[in-house]
Amino acid sequence: MKKMKLVMVGNGMAGVRTLEELLKIAPDLYDITVFGAEPHPNYNRILLSPVLAGEQTIDEIVLNSWEWYAENNITLHAGKKVVEVDRVKRIVRAEDGTEAAYDRLLMCTGSNPFMLPVPGKDLKGVIAYRDIADTDYMIETARTHKNAVVIGGGLLGLEAANGLMLRGMNVTVVHVMPWLMERQLDDVAGKLLQKSLEDRGLKFMMGAQTQELVGDTDDGKSGRVKAIRFKDGTETAADLVVMAVGIRPNVELAEKMRLHCNRGIVVTDTMQTVTDARIYSVGECAAHRGIAYGLVAPLFEQAKVAANHLAQFGIGRYLGSLTSTKLKVTGIDLFSAGEFMGGEGTEEIVMSDPFGGVYKKLVIKDDKLVGACLYGDTVDGSWYFKLLRDGRSVHDIRDKLMFGESNIGDTGHEGHNKAATMPDDAEVCGCNGVNKGTICKAIKEKGLFTLDEVKKHTKASASCGSCTGLVEQILMFTAGGDYSATPKKKAVCGCTDVSHQDVRDAIRKEHYLTHDEVYRNLGWRTPNGCSTCRPAINYYLISTWPKEAKDDPQSRFINERSHANIQKDGTYSVIPRMWGGHTTPDELRRIADAADKYKIPTVKVTGGQRIDLLGVKKEDLEGVWKDIGMPSGFAYAKSLRTVKTCVGSEWCRFGTQDSTQMGKDLERALWAMYSPHKVKLAVSGCPRNCAEAGIKDVGVIGVDSGWELYVGGNGGIKTEVAQFLVKVKTAAEVMEYSGAFLQLYREEGWYLERTVHYIGRVGLDYVKKKILDDAEGRKALWERLQFALDGEPDPWFESAQASVDVRQFTPLTAAA
Repeated sequence: MKKMKLVMVGNGMAGVRTLEELLKIAPDLYDITVFGAEPHPNYNRILLSPVLAGEQTIDEIVLNSWEWYAENNITLHAGKKVVEVDRVKRIVRAEDGTEAAYDRLLMCTGSNPFMLPVPGKDLKGVIAYRDIADTDYMIETARTHKNAVVIGGGLLGLEAANGLMLRGMNVTVVHVMPWLMERQLDDVAGKLLQKSLEDRGLKFMMGAQTQELVGDTDDGKSGRVKAIRFKDGTETAADLVVMAVGIRPNVELAEKMRLHCNRGIVVTDTMQTVTDARIYSVGECAAHRGIAYGLVAPLFEQAKVAANHLAQFGIGRYLGSLTSTKLKVTGIDLFSAGEFMGGEGTEEIVMSDPFGGVYKKLVIKDDKLVGACLYGDTVDGSWYFKLLRDGRSVHDIRDKLMFGESNIGDTGHEGHNKAATMPDDAEVCGCNGVNKGTICKAIKEKGLFTLDEVKKHTKASASCGSCTGLVEQILMFTAGGDYSATPKKKAVCGCTDVSHQDVRDAIRKEHYLTHDEVYRNLGWRTPNGCSTCRPAINYYLISTWPKEAKDDPQSRFINERSHANIQKDGTYSVIPRMWGGHTTPDELRRIADAADKYKIPTVKVTGGQRIDLLGVKKEDLEGVWKDIGMPSGFAYAKSLRTVKTCVGSEWCRFGTQDSTQMGKDLERALWAMYSPHKVKLAVSGCPRNCAEAGIKDVGVIGVDSGWELYVGGNGGIKTEVAQFLVKVKTAAEVMEYSGAFLQLYREEGWYLERTVHYIGRVGLDYVKKKILDDAEGRKALWERLQFALDGEPDPWFESAQASVDVRQFTPLTAAA
């Protein structure tokens, strides 16, 4: 039987959930083609805020990898916006001319952010907050600018403000209403939220009305935004303005197709458009019974119904959704549902504990719960929502209603976690409609022990994440002592179920020396791996078997292949190595001459006491390296970056040890060391710690009687203070103990795992046992590191030995 053709316009969460549901019940009915305007696979848009805050990466919020599309025979046209649909010939056409014919069409064009129509909205630095590109732009801006203004005090605006604050910007939130999140919170909860966020460093301007955005040019109407002006004439400085003032259904294409639109693409209860029965629509672009939903739970309900009808089962109707909002705004739990503002004929039960940060308001009408607003303690939010949705009389439990489900009746579970008291049909994950029974069944039948495993098999906690705590309780209650809060095994990538540790162990045990041996013997699903696993396997091979396994440059990221750091405009930066931050007039002259000769636009001193040449063209890289004549700073690599030093006892009147010489010795011994992630060192000559050794991967502090060594520090977006490892007397011991720790990390760390996370995984006691308690083992680690680094070539001056293909620096036109 010939397959029908299904084309989906849009590659977001609602649309791809429809495909997932369809593949479950009718996997062989359609040839599926997907057009996505963004150059990414399907990702969790809800989790862009943790990416902005530096808590997660883009890769970590991808819901369906590139491999998922291939495995399900879905043709994905990523980065191709659809501009035309011929409903007569049933052909979809993208702006680059790509076409696809359809028998059924699924419109999932989502929504567009609303931009205030004020003068200056088109200035550089004025953006909305909607996708990965917006997130990347904010992260880049935070590196070079200081003042940010977020217009909009809703959930998205507050998350943007929090993320930018964590990125180091001074952030002001401008909100036209008298309290924050007025659609989800009442005035008391909104003001409690504002106070909490002010305590964390955010500033607020409530009731402020934006009149215009002012540019930095003479006319104030072009260039980059520099200020926001309000209707009362006051101004606030702004290098970045983020508008988070709402969304509107994206119906531009639908209107061009002459589909009926009214607050969205109008659909029936079967999610078919009222205009064309061959065309379905789900998500924020769809209007059902006059409502376009913006929360993920209703959209996933729509997806299930649409999939059922696309599969030609013909059953199931979408009748609308009663929505609740359970949110975590910058670590503060919030919940609201129903008529939480109260109204005529309603009664309110209120509990307020401002000191403890807890506020609860329940709204009752005709002996039924009709609304709830919770701040700080939302553990019973799901139970209140069930009461509200079921329309159950609360007359008999009214006196205990405020104190939660566990206090209702004689449950026999007082003192246990909430999971023990919940019935199996109680909803746990509102986004995905997963109840407790489904989770418990999956845990027992599939032997699940970790949160990631539950997410994978049930999708509970996989969307907004607000139910994560409850899912973990269910895990602990169901799996008992076998429960693990962190994954026991995390697959290297989507090509395999094999973990990082499994790969490391196999390479060592079986003496594997090539990618092919790993992929073939460990059952990789993709014969040649992918962009995620190839760099990891490459590192594991060369770190386990130095001098035997051959480095594969094509399995490295672009920066490591080019031996320079690619910048957002496509040029590169070059950072020559300065041993311990020490340089000479001759080196400085060569740097200056190279900057003049190659017209390098920016020369900047880095935080690691080196000089950065920014804006180097790729074809000039080889010449710049040659003219500077200094070793590579490896600023582009998963390797030793910097060894920061103070002037120490050689010059400083407070210095107790020669920190500069110690730093130079360490850097010369370790400079070509590749590692699971970047590594930074610092050496301070006295406890005043001017070199900031307390936040480095290895920190060395000089004291009167010798040196103190600290490990596992991180000065990044989330500062981690290094932990004390040992005190030694001599410089030789500093070298041995530091080198042994780094070799232990090199041999046991997982690729892209920083030292702080490696120590967090194995424990500092384990590290001390290996380094301090086992003298022979420590010396062996140090010797293995020296062996691995001996004779390592400089990629700038020994290109052939370093496997650098210099042809990459020759422009194609010149080569021709």
